[in-house]
Amino acid sequence: MRLGELKPAAGSTTPERRIGRGIGSGMGKTSGRGHKGRGSRSGGNTPPGYEGGQMPLRRRVPKRGFRRLQKNAARREEFALVNLRQLAEFPEGATVDAAALAERGFIPAGRKLKILGDGEIKTKLTVRADAFSAAAREKIGAAGGAAEIVTA
Repeated sequence: MRLGELKPAAGSTTPERRIGRGIGSGMGKTSGRGHKGRGSRSGGNTPPGYEGGQMPLRRRVPKRGFRRLQKNAARREEFALVNLRQLAEFPEGATVDAAALAERGFIPAGRKLKILGDGEIKTKLTVRADAFSAAAREKIGAAGGAAEIVTA
């Protein structure tokens, strides 16, 4: 086999359809668009969910629950969450804050930090975060450590 003898597998390529090139092409006159209607007009076809003028399903069904507005979602505080079991990696007497956790890859840098109470903590640590769950605060105190809230 030579490079000059290479060709695509049989049936894998089809000739380009020449639309609007006369009746003999089989794609003349209406050019495969049919007669009348929105699909025959220039400017594309119907948007997703369009039902030909009938009231669309998304407008017919009742709306339930609270839908957060995009502008409120952008303003909402996003916390990086860390559980107590992840703090077991730190040595006795260490000060744990967002920078120390970001350095070890637990949270992305520059995010607010919230400590949650899942897991146990055996070592005495000083934990500085933007927020604590009640269980986390209680468990840190029981281990002899301190839970300090950082104010920005």
